Amino acid sequence: MDKVGRYGFLAEPFHCDFSGRLFMGHLGNHLLNAADYHSHDRGFGMSYLNTINKTWVLSRLAVEMEEMPRMYAHFDVETWVESAMRFFTKRNFKVIDQQTGKVYGYGRSIWAMIDTQTRQPANLLDVNNGALLGYVEKEKECPIANSSRVSCSEAGELVAELQTHYNDIDINGHVNSVKYIEHVLDLFPLEWYASHRLHRFEIAYVAEAHAGDTLRFYRETADGLTFVVRIVRKGDDRQEEVEICRSLVKFVKD
Repeated sequence: MDKVGRYGFLAEPFHCDFSGRLFMGHLGNHLLNAADYHSHDRGFGMSYLNTINKTWVLSRLAVEMEEMPRMYAHFDVETWVESAMRFFTKRNFKVIDQQTGKVYGYGRSIWAMIDTQTRQPANLLDVNNGALLGYVEKEKECPIANSSRVSCSEAGELVAELQTHYNDIDINGHVNSVKYIEHVLDLFPLEWYASHRLHRFEIAYVAEAHAGDTLRFYRETADGLTFVVRIVRKGDDRQEEVEICRSLVKFVKD
């Protein structure tokens, strides 16, 4: 099979915000679905991994968009594996309008494989006789910057606190990767989105959260249009806060 996969999606109206553009969270779902389709067809997808007590875990995601698909737009997501090491693999994305060929934007991601019983890292090169290595594509361009090391200070302001529930939990039993994206973007008021467009979103996952956990969101301003958000799991009386993930959110004037 080709090293690069290409999969079609639709910006459904109920997946778009008040401006008629696709929500970043739903775009994130489409990127992860494309990754799953690509890996499944090539012998290292979730459906196979589950039979050997393994699963993929998203470690980092960076998405940079010049424009979001508008309501009813048909678009494709291209995805390919840029590199593979023992415990991590890099996967890239390209979002393209089906009708015009316009490139909406790109994404970069880093994935780890874990053992579902021990929750410890697994050697992804052992899976299906190293099938992943046969699909590494080093030549295809992904022109956006790699995920940065999101730097947080102690100056972050506690701006929200929420408890996780049923709709937050995914097939792996922890809070879904995309739910963190949605929760972070909900920290900004509707009026902000009326005059600003999300240009780049980065998130780095550090630990897991589960149903019933209380999450706290600390936000600080990197500059006037760039923000850093740190999400922690609230501890009990005998436990300090546990960092779950860090996110960088960059807006531009719309």
